[in-house]
Amino acid sequence: GILFYIFDTKNVAVGQNVTLNCSRDRRWHSTNLFWIRLASQSFPEVLGSTISHDVPTIENIHNITTKQEPGTFVLHINGAQLNDTAVYYCIKESQRTMTFLKGTFLRVKGPDPGITGVTQDSLSNPVHPGDPVTLQCSVLSNSENRTCTEDHSVYWYRTKPDESHPSLIYSHGNNGNYCERSPEAASQQKCVYSFSRNVSSSDTGTYYCAVATCGEILFGNGTKLDIEVVRHWDLTNTVVLLLCVALSISLVVIAFLIYTIKEKHKTSGKNSYFSKVKYSETFASGHYLQLFSFVQIVLIQLLLLYKQIQKQLVQNNKSS
Repeated sequence: GILFYIFDTKNVAVGQNVTLNCSRDRRWHSTNLFWIRLASQSFPEVLGSTISHDVPTIENIHNITTKQEPGTFVLHINGAQLNDTAVYYCIKESQRTMTFLKGTFLRVKGPDPGITGVTQDSLSNPVHPGDPVTLQCSVLSNSENRTCTEDHSVYWYRTKPDESHPSLIYSHGNNGNYCERSPEAASQQKCVYSFSRNVSSSDTGTYYCAVATCGEILFGNGTKLDIEVVRHWDLTNTVVLLLCVALSISLVVIAFLIYTIKEKHKTSGKNSYFSKVKYSETFASGHYLQLFSFVQIVLIQLLLLYKQIQKQLVQNNKSS
């Protein structure tokens, strides 16, 4: 069977010595005692064992020592570190019965930078390529809770769906652009860090403000930047469409003229046909030449316009 006794919580600072005691009675027969540590994402670890009788045994694992003292089985941590945060159990095993004599949740706290929050402002207005954009990050702190004197540094990171890792964009060092104390409490302070740039379509992504201090990194809630690219009608398609329209019109006009000439030939008599055929051919040839000249001029003008548009597009892409 399994029996449970005492469970408590103990908070200590990094570097502090910790002593946990477990009751031991030498009158217990065939009894073994164990100190076991259960840390997050780790298997239970036996730190030391002994018997109920007085035996001068000492066991050492890393910075942890277990040994017998009068009436107790002691676990001592020399200079607790952050990774010593865990649940420590003292277990008594006797005649196939396991008893948890004592359980202690030990929490090792590092230096407190006093930062109470990191917030980022969202962008309300649409953003287009070439627009100036300013991202802001507010770092809230309370000097009353601060036990670490190290200054903090602020960094900007960007994440994109097509990138596997965040990209470091900018670093502020340890000085904020603007800091002010709360009128309600002098110990509360707010520092605002700003990051500005003229954006292009490649700057789309989510930007995170990261505050590094006292061995910790605190991230803001992120600011999503969407670049709205104004999509104009494809100019290449426009030119092709105009060329097709011009060609279609010319073909329709040519077909109409051919039809008109044929109708005139039909309505003319056989006698008049031979007398006017030379004139009709001359008339048609002149009109065909004029029509083809007109179509060529139109096509040349459209091609020149197309080249000018292409040149303007290249210049716009370079400037953006």
